[in-house]
Amino acid sequence: MQPGFLRSAITLGLLALVGPFAIDMYLPALPTIADDLETTIAATQTTLTAYFIAFGVAQLVYGPLADWIGRKRPIYIGLAVFIIGSLACAWAPSIGWLSVGRFVQALGAATVMVVPRAIVRDLYTGRDATRMMALIMLVISVSPMLAPLAGSGLIALDGWRLIFEVLAGAAILSILLTATQLPETLAADKRVPVRPRVLLAGARTLLTDGKFIGLTLIGGFGMASFFVFLSTASFVYTGQYGLDSFQFSLAFAVNAIGFFGASQIAPTLGERYGMARMVLIATGGFAVTVLVLLAVTIAGFNALGVLMGLLFVGYAFFGLVMAPVMVMALDDHGDKAGLASSLGGTLQMVSGGVMIVITAPFFDGTSLPMVTAIAFCATAAFLLAFWTLRAAPQAGTAA
Repeated sequence: MQPGFLRSAITLGLLALVGPFAIDMYLPALPTIADDLETTIAATQTTLTAYFIAFGVAQLVYGPLADWIGRKRPIYIGLAVFIIGSLACAWAPSIGWLSVGRFVQALGAATVMVVPRAIVRDLYTGRDATRMMALIMLVISVSPMLAPLAGSGLIALDGWRLIFEVLAGAAILSILLTATQLPETLAADKRVPVRPRVLLAGARTLLTDGKFIGLTLIGGFGMASFFVFLSTASFVYTGQYGLDSFQFSLAFAVNAIGFFGASQIAPTLGERYGMARMVLIATGGFAVTVLVLLAVTIAGFNALGVLMGLLFVGYAFFGLVMAPVMVMALDDHGDKAGLASSLGGTLQMVSGGVMIVITAPFFDGTSLPMVTAIAFCATAAFLLAFWTLRAAPQAGTAA
């Protein structure tokens, strides 16, 4: 392990926590927000849609910016925007204003999605890059485990608005962490000025690269399935199954453990079997597991234990996918890592936002629409993996 490897992983992971915490902390509050602002479930879900779409689109800005002015300054800019959006959410008088605040918040949070990926690409490739990405995910894994519990506690302490005030404080601490613990990893002589013609040429190269698009959308549909779960689970668990916000937080944490636990063995399995083969098998396992869940749900066996158990297994399979597809998508594009990271992130986040919009009209408070959408996304991810990786089962094997 190279010097500073663990320190870099912890620092980048803590920075990357800002975005997931902004999602996961307020999930238990969604039913409360709907009641407090006197709005519908669908309108409340738009706050997630606004976040995901802005989070995706903003990455198109931060990637080129990070290639032009270095890695640290875009983090400062984004976190400042995030603070403004968080305070707007805390003071929102209506669901419309809350959606606007979430949009602004996501415009800032996107920086800690794009820039850490580019920093990983600056420092490492191959197996080391996969290990670094997996360690970052390990740090991020505290979000779905602890953030909803923290959100439930804050709701009990002083209502859902306190969540956004705490997020603003977390962003301030992240700025201090960046200033004191994160070195600049992009040398001045390697920076690329933002030129629209160059960006368009780079984007054209990436968008016409079948491997890049395929790998990106494998992750995109997998994440879209998780975004559908995020937008509906609190209503399903509290409505259909009668859990309170604290119990929902525990159930949500259990479903997340499989994903992040599996992500930690991805580098080892990728080295042994080849990352491409592992991704192909894992997406197949994800699709089969969720299709079984859909079948038993349709048949009426929709007990909470069945739902949680099969989602645990399904997302454990997907945990073997996310870090490898990120690494493989960037491996051939080191000269434009920032742009590639931002474009890939945009495609993935917009996919998630679009899926929420598509599924929202069909959501009736039960698990069936949620499971159906997750099964569709899982199947799409497997078909894309088969199309992208079947001809090169050893492609992406760690160096």
